[in-house]
Amino acid sequence: MFNPSFKGGVHPPENKKLTEERSIENLSVPHTCFVPVQQHIGKPAIPVVQVGDYVQVGQLIAKADGFISSNIHASIPGKIASITNGPTPASASGLRIQIETHGNFASEKTPDKIEWDKLPPKDLLEKVFDAGIAGMGGASFPTHVKLSPPSNVKIDVLIINAAECEPYLTVDDALIKRSYKEIIEGIMITRTILGVKNVIIGVESNKKRSYKTIKEYLKKIGEKNIKIPMLKTKYPQGAEKQLIYSLTHRTVPSGGLPMEVGTVVQNIGTCFAIQQAVCYGTPLFERLVTVSGSLINKPGNYKIRIGTTIADIIRECGGLKEQPHKIVMGGPMCGQAVETTDIPIVKGTSGLLFLSKEESSAGRYANCIRCGRCVQACPINLLPFEIAANIEISRPECTERFSPLDCIQCGACSFICPSRRPVSHFVKVAQDYIRSKR
Repeated sequence: MFNPSFKGGVHPPENKKLTEERSIENLSVPHTCFVPVQQHIGKPAIPVVQVGDYVQVGQLIAKADGFISSNIHASIPGKIASITNGPTPASASGLRIQIETHGNFASEKTPDKIEWDKLPPKDLLEKVFDAGIAGMGGASFPTHVKLSPPSNVKIDVLIINAAECEPYLTVDDALIKRSYKEIIEGIMITRTILGVKNVIIGVESNKKRSYKTIKEYLKKIGEKNIKIPMLKTKYPQGAEKQLIYSLTHRTVPSGGLPMEVGTVVQNIGTCFAIQQAVCYGTPLFERLVTVSGSLINKPGNYKIRIGTTIADIIRECGGLKEQPHKIVMGGPMCGQAVETTDIPIVKGTSGLLFLSKEESSAGRYANCIRCGRCVQACPINLLPFEIAANIEISRPECTERFSPLDCIQCGACSFICPSRRPVSHFVKVAQDYIRSKR
């Protein structure tokens, strides 16, 4: 029934040993948080607090602006110190709500668990919206939108992404080991909202303990409609379209969405957040982050309040051994390099990497030797070298026939290139040109 893989892909060094056996730790709550109002795809949220207001943990501080938007909540208790522009993962100068802690923390007692299975799907969906949940695998698409397909679209399979194929990142693996029961309950809630019966969880073969944990628990509770085939370890196995193909043999059309082939894909961390929101009314104001790389003194998987700056995280993790050659938010293949440690983590921040020159892919590159390796590696069947060549000679208008908009920016072409060419970057330039023209 299942194909364990997809066409193309690469096998970068995993570099997961730094953190994969470390249990989850709570990072100290920062004295100051800078909470961006843009933490999701779509319109930024609109602040509903003013400078001088006092807020509690989990209080709404910015309201979703329209359907494709997401609520934002206070991650620490205290006083609104400012609402001004500053560096964020989405912008060099995006609107941020600064909260400074004041006084003692109130007891954050866990409320009684509600019986969610007695609620109609629309009420469950409303709880997801209220909690401000956005995809936690990196794309940060508002979750309530994903769980609201058009009435004329039939969804028959819910796919759960637990592949975590990016090097260094182990946060999903750690979450499964600690909270597999809550994750499965979150999956059941998601299944109920969508009105589907069948669920497939995709776990790569390098996470045998997590795979076994989930499989044994599903057997224990007698759940036969949630399948968990073991996927081949290959990058980018966790990319949405590749995961769908590997698990169902369905091909999402060019420019299409997963729902066009009857599927919805959710990240494993998002399912945990859904369970916390629906069962306990807990909004998304903190998340788990893999802090790794050879230059951080205390690598690990940490629970971190949203709005905590990279500078605070460095201090809490024992500082740096030396100045990093590159700081990356996310994974090294398709994450985002940052220029300042004043940037705060957001809902989609799965990793924070402090890389040496040897670990990063930076360096001088040579001319294309037309070896075709980027074509073989591309999981979307593109011709990356053709796109790159046209960008280099300033002919972006000639790239459209090579379909650069289909590129998922996985970085496999750059990784495999023997000339160390930034092929993925050239493709991104082509994408930006075509989008601006349209």
